[in-house]
Amino acid sequence: MATLVSYPSPVIGHRGAARKAPENTLASLRHAAHSGIAMVEVDATLTSDGRVVLLHDDTLDRTTTGHGPIAGVSLAEVRMLDAGSWFAPEFAGEPVPTLEGAIALLVNGGVGLNLEIKPSPGREAETAEVVLKTALACWPDDVPPPVISSFSEISMKVARDVASSWPRALLQEGLSANWRTLAHNLDVGALHLDHKPLRQDEVEAIREAGYAVAVYTVNDAALARRLLSWSVSAVFSDDPALILSAVMR
Repeated sequence: MATLVSYPSPVIGHRGAARKAPENTLASLRHAAHSGIAMVEVDATLTSDGRVVLLHDDTLDRTTTGHGPIAGVSLAEVRMLDAGSWFAPEFAGEPVPTLEGAIALLVNGGVGLNLEIKPSPGREAETAEVVLKTALACWPDDVPPPVISSFSEISMKVARDVASSWPRALLQEGLSANWRTLAHNLDVGALHLDHKPLRQDEVEAIREAGYAVAVYTVNDAALARRLLSWSVSAVFSDDPALILSAVMR
């Protein structure tokens, strides 16, 4: 079984600090870093020419001035897009970052990373391989490695084989009936779960089986305190500084 995943803080910034700056941008990562957040989560996917960029959706439309699938545009085309003006005028011109740029910022700021592999449909294995090889090439040996996660079982199989020494977590919405088998076969050390359907007895069962649990996306302080009282290891939040100050009181 993989090593139990540990988190440097009970609160992880979701897509950086997604309530304070446009998600998955360097501005969002900077905001989290400047707020004293010890770890952030980002979504990594591939352009048409096989470069890794931070983007949550399969398409560009929601969070950039582009249109259509990310898998259909090159990095050069992505670089011309505005990923900030949808959020607020002061972020106009904020670019879609590369994974290399995001890692450099986080390492320099001493911020940990949960790297979620977010493949476009049909590119699950390819995306995982390129994301992991990119991260492995630029992650310093003397810095604690990122936690690798994905909803895709195919991507997590690649992660098991390509980044076997890095901590890994399987993402699910509701806890599946076969979670024990999946966690064992994928050799993960944690499960990352949606808080909404989650029950305390499920958390207890996961912890008793030797896995850590982190839950998303928690923007209410009372809810965060309750989940942490269940022995959840960490919560993902769009406003991590607010939630961290509340749970640390």
